[in-house]
Amino acid sequence: QLIRKRAEHNEMMLSTLEEVSLHQQEIERIEFIDKWCKELKILYLQSNPIPKIENLTHLKKLEYLNLALNNVEKIEGLEKCESLKKLDLTVNFVGEISSIKTLKCNEFLEDIYLTGNPCTQFEGYRDYIIANLPQLKYLDGNVIEKSERIYAKQNMKFIIDSIEEQENEYLGKRAIEREEGLKELEENINQNDEDFWQKPSKHTPEARYEIQKKLEKQKAEKENTRDDRAGKIAKKQPRRLYDDHGRPLNINEPRIDFKFEEDEENQLYILEIPVYKHMDTSLLDVDVQPKHVKATLKGKVFQLTLWKEVNCEKSSAQRSKITGSLVIKMPFANPIVKSKKSRDKKSSQEKSLEINDKSSKENKNEFLDVKEERKNQIDLNIVNKETNKINDSNKSVGTSMKLDCSEIPDDLP
Repeated sequence: QLIRKRAEHNEMMLSTLEEVSLHQQEIERIEFIDKWCKELKILYLQSNPIPKIENLTHLKKLEYLNLALNNVEKIEGLEKCESLKKLDLTVNFVGEISSIKTLKCNEFLEDIYLTGNPCTQFEGYRDYIIANLPQLKYLDGNVIEKSERIYAKQNMKFIIDSIEEQENEYLGKRAIEREEGLKELEENINQNDEDFWQKPSKHTPEARYEIQKKLEKQKAEKENTRDDRAGKIAKKQPRRLYDDHGRPLNINEPRIDFKFEEDEENQLYILEIPVYKHMDTSLLDVDVQPKHVKATLKGKVFQLTLWKEVNCEKSSAQRSKITGSLVIKMPFANPIVKSKKSRDKKSSQEKSLEINDKSSKENKNEFLDVKEERKNQIDLNIVNKETNKINDSNKSVGTSMKLDCSEIPDDLP
């Protein structure tokens, strides 16, 4: 299951998996991976308490293996990894430097890291590695020059005896450390965490393993406390949706600013709930009932009571493609049917009102607005004279229009 989770980029397929990262997963042993992931090219196993390199023989296409920060003491189990190009064993416990000879079969091996291992403190360490692995191009991140390779081959005769002596001396010390470390492990089982962390630890595989176990214990305790808190939260009383008489209550747990309208023309309710545009629709749930509507947003309940009964079957819920908001349309269960005559009457009345408004606007006298400051500046005498002239002209026109009846003949009927 752990490997499958780490294979999300490959659609959970293990047979075609080419790269997997299993760092900091508290893995104590390498197993099954060479049978499940035969196409693997890159494998990350750093920061785990792995004591031995094993069960990698079927990984013929493996090119890069990272085992940094583990408890490896010997290089082994990589002879059949034919395509191996890079090996990282930084900060391990490789003291048996002669085990490097097992990598002679790996013809494509170009880069190896042994920084932080006990073998790097041996005199003639670099020359010994270069002489035994002629295919290498980089050692601990440094390029191997041609002159350095020639010198290592020439100096091999003189350093091989000292290397073997240093190795045997280290292995003797390591056997004593192993016995002491196992005893300390048994003694520190019931030791308090405060005393353990204050006490200085040795740089040994046993000490690192003990530290790993303490960290696992702390992690498990934290998870237990989280579970307890989650259990307490779950024990809280559930949200009350109805009162004692069974009537629905108005609830707004997500605290959203919703819009609720009544469309009289179409005889329906429209409820608009703002939702994040990129929120997955699977996190939304809508339940329309005759007297109320309920929407669940990420587990939070929004409930609204309705004044009129609605038709649940004809109700619809859609999300806006632009804003992402949720729009719920609920037609009335008992809509009021209006006849066509009443609609025609209303339309004729509206038209007559519009005509009357237009005529009233046309008949209204229009006056020029004059500011109060200029009203005092107008000479009213001049205005009166002009009006008298206009009246006199109108009288003259009226008199000219009068007929003389004396000039009409008598025989005219």
